[in-house]
Amino acid sequence: MKILLTNDDGYAAPGIQVLYESLRPYHKVVLIAPDREKSAVSHGITLNDPIRMSPVRLNDGDDGYAVTGTPADCVKLGLFDLFTTPPDLIISGINPGCNTGVDINYSGTVSAAREGALNGILSIAVSIKTGKTPDFQGMSRFIANIVDKVYDNGLPSGTFLNINAPDIPLDEVKGVKITRQASNNLSKQFDKRVDPKNRSYYWYGRIDQVADEPDSDITAVLQGYISITPVQCDITNYSVLAELEPFQLP
Repeated sequence: MKILLTNDDGYAAPGIQVLYESLRPYHKVVLIAPDREKSAVSHGITLNDPIRMSPVRLNDGDDGYAVTGTPADCVKLGLFDLFTTPPDLIISGINPGCNTGVDINYSGTVSAAREGALNGILSIAVSIKTGKTPDFQGMSRFIANIVDKVYDNGLPSGTFLNINAPDIPLDEVKGVKITRQASNNLSKQFDKRVDPKNRSYYWYGRIDQVADEPDSDITAVLQGYISITPVQCDITNYSVLAELEPFQLP
């Protein structure tokens, strides 16, 4: 397959480098990723500055591409500048830190896969829970083993897969669960501090994830499973359409 590989942590991040090494013996892989970390930029694109794309040398001597823009910019440039024909698959990751539940809305990793799906390309986002032993090697082998199955089965138009792994060695993972997006990890806390000039500043506070939503992505990961969640780009709430008819002008 022809695979476009990207992330939101930068082209030199260990997760994307390991995944590249696992995929390239079997597929034509083009790595195009931000030139620096672009975490939590969601689906932003660059409008008020020029976007620059530069060749970079990867560990095996092949060329990849570093982009000054966002993960969504990387996918757009890859599709409409680098590829003469569309790739068969877009993979975004491997991200250090889960992109589960509400965090899907903020994630640059997920946005790159979403951009692929919006353009009609089969797409996957891949992340590992933050912790002491992120098994990038094991997870990269897992992804390399399932890409053909994903390609053969396909996905509905406008849908992509969001895959998250627990922070344990792959051989200790209990299995794979097909999950829904959790809703219990909305960030509402700030750590307020004061600088030497007595001015306040803030860091986002940590959210302790809990496994209290059955069949959710967060619960699966906390219980030691790999979570695979199908995510759709169309966010219309169709069940409410009829209820809004009274708002129409006469």
